[in-house]
Amino acid sequence: MLALCCSTAARAQAPEPKQESCVACHEVMPDGPLSDPVKAFSQDIHSAKGFGCVACHGGDGTDASMGAMDPKKGFLGKPRHQQIPVMCGHCHSDAQFMKRYNPTLRVDQAAEYVTSVHGKRLAQFDDQKVATCASCHPAHSIRPPSDPKSSVHPVNVSKTCGACHAKADYMASYGIPTDQLEKYEQSVHWKAISVRHDLSAPTCNDCHGNHGAAPPGISWVGNTCGQCHSVMADNFARSRHAEVFPKMGIPGCAACHNNHDIQATSDTMLGLGEGAICANCHTEGSAGSAEAVAMRRGIDSLRLDLDSARGLLERAKNAGVEVSQAQFDLEGAHNALVSSRAAIHTFDVATVDTAVGIGRKITAAAFVRGQAALGELRFRRTGLAVFALIIVVLIAGLLLKIRELEPHTHDHTDS
Repeated sequence: MLALCCSTAARAQAPEPKQESCVACHEVMPDGPLSDPVKAFSQDIHSAKGFGCVACHGGDGTDASMGAMDPKKGFLGKPRHQQIPVMCGHCHSDAQFMKRYNPTLRVDQAAEYVTSVHGKRLAQFDDQKVATCASCHPAHSIRPPSDPKSSVHPVNVSKTCGACHAKADYMASYGIPTDQLEKYEQSVHWKAISVRHDLSAPTCNDCHGNHGAAPPGISWVGNTCGQCHSVMADNFARSRHAEVFPKMGIPGCAACHNNHDIQATSDTMLGLGEGAICANCHTEGSAGSAEAVAMRRGIDSLRLDLDSARGLLERAKNAGVEVSQAQFDLEGAHNALVSSRAAIHTFDVATVDTAVGIGRKITAAAFVRGQAALGELRFRRTGLAVFALIIVVLIAGLLLKIRELEPHTHDHTDS
């Protein structure tokens, strides 16, 4: 530990821009583990900021001999598992120091790590298998999270965590599932990231934390899910289930939506029909099932009304009738449908019916406007047909008149 303290004291100084003697020797070594770090380090964020080998490994970078690795000069070499959080934390926990290189970077990572499942096992059991800084941020090739090649870029986080958590043999002694990565890659969250390139969609660290990694609270995972799904979390907190679920040991949101393999929601989840989640707990004929069916009925009615009104207005639009304002107003019904679907988390029929009622009033007005537009269209077409008929009659009359006059014209010419 003395060597570690000595070397970290040297690291608190501004990095030297000149090349250290470590690189000159290690880059030509035939042994990969000794030369590969030098090749990788050229792309490391620390290298870009001007830090060299001595910053982490200690020693004397100006000495071209083996004396550069003298422990008396603070040489640490390859840090032991226990030393890594201390070594990284020496700089990354120093706010004054970090401001010189990245003022936006948090400086509580080391403190958070101590509170994590990983940090606790390392401190209490000296567990050599638990993750430390270098497990997630590969030594010598650390890139900022915004870099697509970074191990902690949103697209890559699940693979980084899965490097340990998806290995059954590696995780066997911990007695926890190892199918999280497989399930997550089937989820709506992963599809949002990988297919739609939505980097705001959650990955492992969004739910479990970064350096303070821990399982979400089993009794109320809404504290985790609610960070994004705040409306649903607020609705659920006002529901009867919010009081009953913890007593029954049911983990809130995950009871209906699962954990890692969360799928896109649909109206079929509500009620007692095929694919309905409510049927997992509520049997047909119970009060809960009756409420679920009632909520589903209301939402279905609004959805059907909305589809009908949209179709009617679209027909009018395609026929050339101006209905843009009615189509714009109809978006309010769509918003009401979204609100009614969110309101089911209150598990209160009256709350859902209120949102449904707002939407159906809007669709009713849109339907009237659509019918009026089509009525106007029919009037136009009728008027056009009558006008066309009049024109045809006039033309026919003119032709007859011309034919009547033609014989008289010929007689006059002959005479």
